[in-house]
Amino acid sequence: MKSMKRKKILVDTGKYLICAAMLLMIGVPLYISVMGGFKSVGQLRAEPIGFPDPFEWSQYGNMLVGKTGKFWSQLLNSVIIAAGTVGVVLVVGTFAGYALARIKFRLNKAIYAYFQLGFFFPLAVAILPLYLQLRKMGLIDKYFGVILPQAAFGLVMMLMLLRGFFKAIPNELEEAAAIDGYGRFGFLFNIVLPLSTPILATVSVLTLVNSWNNFFTPLLVFNAEKRYTLPMGVMNFMGQYAADWNLILAFLTLAMVPAVIIYILCQKYIVAGLTGGAIKG
Repeated sequence: MKSMKRKKILVDTGKYLICAAMLLMIGVPLYISVMGGFKSVGQLRAEPIGFPDPFEWSQYGNMLVGKTGKFWSQLLNSVIIAAGTVGVVLVVGTFAGYALARIKFRLNKAIYAYFQLGFFFPLAVAILPLYLQLRKMGLIDKYFGVILPQAAFGLVMMLMLLRGFFKAIPNELEEAAAIDGYGRFGFLFNIVLPLSTPILATVSVLTLVNSWNNFFTPLLVFNAEKRYTLPMGVMNFMGQYAADWNLILAFLTLAMVPAVIIYILCQKYIVAGLTGGAIKG
């Protein structure tokens, strides 16, 4: 009995230590970024981790009113691209996942295996043919030039999540829906989608965060500065204000805020979507 208690204490202690280490790894850089934006350059060099004394509000204020950088235009570009990417992934992923999960046909497994090949085909490998194809389609410096590749490469993982959720819905529900006169699309829109709110929210948030943080694809597609997203804006901002790290940290903090807010608001749906599964019966 004592050995079991001792083992449990050691296991719990190890868990707490791991959580504490992860909290420090995430919390310390976040604290430095947020507080660094409230410091002058001199304060930041003298006390990079210390509390601002006094608080310098001008860095954040100048960015929000447009005197420093182009935060709002880059924010709008990121929102448009993220919303478009989420929309494409949800529409395509829902119909494809439903077909692969609930409809039996000869090439079902072959098509699903084809989608899974996307895991072995990173974006870096496709950069040259992707650029040539986008240029041929006239999508360079266009929002859809970023939205379509992001959705295509993000669809692989999201399709797996959606297919797994749809497949777990009991067949009895589909049979009952058929008795009530629902066809395949009726069952999808009236039964499956209302039950799938957690997984759809999960897919939406994961896709949004991936799009929000994506730097490589916008860099490949956008030449005009007016199309820059926030990650590209951070790069451009660092080039312009290389010596003013307080401004850079303030810009980084503002760029993180929208995604963090969305993640906090939707975290319960993410947990439910990844752990809850569909209704069992």
